[in-house]
Amino acid sequence: MYQKYYRHFLQAAQKAAPATCDLPVLHMACHSHHYWPDVTLEAINAYWQDAAQMADSKWEKIFGEKIPAFQRGIAAALNLPAPQQIALAPNTHELVYRLISALDLNKPLRILTTDGEFYSFSRQLLRLEELPNVDVVRIATRPFATLPQRFEQELQSGNYQLAYASQVFFDSGVAFPNLLELAARKPDATQMVIDGYHAFFARPTDLSAIADKVFYTAGSYKYFGAGEGMCFMTIPRDCQLRPLNTGWFAEMAELENRAEGVGFGNNWLRFAGATMDYSPLYKALAVLDLYEREGITVASIHKYVLGNQRRFLAAMDAADHPLLNRGNLIAHDLENGHGHFFTFRCGSAENAETLQAELRQKNVLCDRRQQLLRLGFALYHPEEETFERLFT
Repeated sequence: MYQKYYRHFLQAAQKAAPATCDLPVLHMACHSHHYWPDVTLEAINAYWQDAAQMADSKWEKIFGEKIPAFQRGIAAALNLPAPQQIALAPNTHELVYRLISALDLNKPLRILTTDGEFYSFSRQLLRLEELPNVDVVRIATRPFATLPQRFEQELQSGNYQLAYASQVFFDSGVAFPNLLELAARKPDATQMVIDGYHAFFARPTDLSAIADKVFYTAGSYKYFGAGEGMCFMTIPRDCQLRPLNTGWFAEMAELENRAEGVGFGNNWLRFAGATMDYSPLYKALAVLDLYEREGITVASIHKYVLGNQRRFLAAMDAADHPLLNRGNLIAHDLENGHGHFFTFRCGSAENAETLQAELRQKNVLCDRRQQLLRLGFALYHPEEETFERLFT
């Protein structure tokens, strides 16, 4: 039903397929890089035309029309009350580090997180821990059933300046149980970030109850399908933090009447950076327009993908694959606690690499993280796809 929106990219993938296989490409790395809908090609051309014709005057259109339209679309998807509180940047790392820079780094800095966070944050923490005043506590994600209690107990009992946790963990596909409810009870003195990248535009998410309590980050590279370079972070409306890492875009509203000192506005520009390429913004708006025009919602996307995942599990259970089986599948609670990809333990990195290569010869594209093999699901998988070729 939805493949018609991705014809250009499905055709491109087919051209790159192995000559030894006549099966159509089955792209199951969509949790890593989601194919872009075809409308994004026209969007890139539109950005080029605006940039070439308007030169510096393009900023008025981008900041006056395009960014507010994007913010409204994101706010609608996440049920946020204040679109103007959605900050933009090329990547989530820039936004999170800007938040960290707003904390008092002259004092002891305690950070609470999990051992299942993505590389951009986990690497940054390792570097920060080299400083004598930074202390990081990592809560083990497993067992997942008790993660909320263990995380909240530490959050409520410790003197943490920052807490950070993923909505869906990148290495397992498991959704952090009751994370939004937990976040609503966080101590006022603790800034909290929810990494929503593997949940945004995949799992229906309502942030209305915690919009002014947490920072929520995500972007367009994964399930939103607009490519890299357009990420966002929601900002509580009463936020008065003053990032040390700040750029000239933060003064965009006052360029002609710049005051002495470093001032900050009371909207998303408080966390703004500097000059960036806004073609990803145009692509993201094209995707939002397509979904609105066609009546595609996060709920309908999730329902469609659940159907794909159920057919996959049925095909897997009917087979006797040595690696792709229930015993190696980390989790599969589709209704309550899972994202849009499955993760299999392969026993070793070599096993995962061999299995990935075998699937590639069947025109199945997937990815791996050391001994873990990940298989994702998307709108552009046909309704009639049985997934049986993975297990033969």
